[in-house]
Amino acid sequence: MKKLAFIIAAMLVSLASHAQFEQGKVYCGASYSGFDFSSNNIRNTHVGIGAKGGYLIIDNLTLLAEFDYDYYRHDFDIFTASTGARYHITLNGIFLGATASMMVFEKTDIGPSVQVGYTFFLNKTITIEPELYYYQSLANHHDFSTIGFRIGIGLYLDNLFKK
Repeated sequence: MKKLAFIIAAMLVSLASHAQFEQGKVYCGASYSGFDFSSNNIRNTHVGIGAKGGYLIIDNLTLLAEFDYDYYRHDFDIFTASTGARYHITLNGIFLGATASMMVFEKTDIGPSVQVGYTFFLNKTITIEPELYYYQSLANHHDFSTIGFRIGIGLYLDNLFKK
């Protein structure tokens, strides 16, 4: 009996999470970072904030645009603009993402980034989204390639463009 109850509960959870990532939803998010694990040449205290928006073009696939600001104590500030996609695995809340990024600071750097994270729904629209990311610098890979962690909050809204 416990097994049957568990299976029914798992099915209901997967159906509920699937409804959150359906085509036509609009996504808005904000994040905080500063938990870098890599040994790049930027070793000062780092605080980053970001904003992102997206649209689910098909079920489970979001096209994203992101803008980030990173403050490095005693060095410089970095502005980053990225575009990419995020795929939601609906059975467990995990998402996989990939972006192309352009960093602007004393120099300009471009590179790909990949992310893996978890979407934890607080209610039908608001989420907490911890994620690990890796940014690969193409211009100077030893100086700016980064592995890090960010925590975000997201908002999934019904299609605002429906009539």
